Amino acid sequence: MLKKIFVICTFFFLNLISAQPPEGFVYLSDLIPDIEVELRYFGDRNFTGRPVPGYDKRKVILTTEAAKALAEVQQELEKDGYCLKIFDAYRPQTAVNSFIEWAKHPGDTLTKAEFYPEKKKRNLFNLGYIATKSGHSRGSTVDLTIVDANTLKEIDMGGTYDYFGERSHHNFTNITKEQKANRNYLKSIMHKHGFRPYSEEWWHYTLRNEPYPDTYFDFTIK
Repeated sequence: MLKKIFVICTFFFLNLISAQPPEGFVYLSDLIPDIEVELRYFGDRNFTGRPVPGYDKRKVILTTEAAKALAEVQQELEKDGYCLKIFDAYRPQTAVNSFIEWAKHPGDTLTKAEFYPEKKKRNLFNLGYIATKSGHSRGSTVDLTIVDANTLKEIDMGGTYDYFGERSHHNFTNITKEQKANRNYLKSIMHKHGFRPYSEEWWHYTLRNEPYPDTYFDFTIK
């Protein structure tokens, strides 16, 4: 009986260890317990129209450095009555490879109306909306927005997440003053805490001094 108990305890202990991110990475919820998460690639509301390989759990993983910097962003936002909402963070190379495979099937346009109505699917890579090597796979890039801390309603950014078009660009002018101010508010706080924006996507930020600038990871999110 003691041997059986030992085997069971060992099994659960090893599973606990294997479920942790590798060294240098953390679950974002460990640093920001109240973080809002809508991990789009874990479900089917994304440009592929289906759950993406590599996302086995609804967990947000980042490098320790990026997570600590994001915790500082959250603390500052809370002073103004806001908080962060995460759409994506670390992205396994397996997921990126699935995007490449998706792009090889021009007839699969299930989500075109919502995510790329103005663009041809075959051009999404050349236009910079999807990459064969993503900064997300280096672990210090995050897709996010701001929500009201009380209602959890997203503030109006003048465009939706993962919309492949000019409306998502930081320099897009055909939005209201309030929408532009909201984008600039997010950008200024992210910049203050060490993140740089991506010009094509208002939601996309990368830690300036990322710890793994040349490494593309492929461990599963679990």
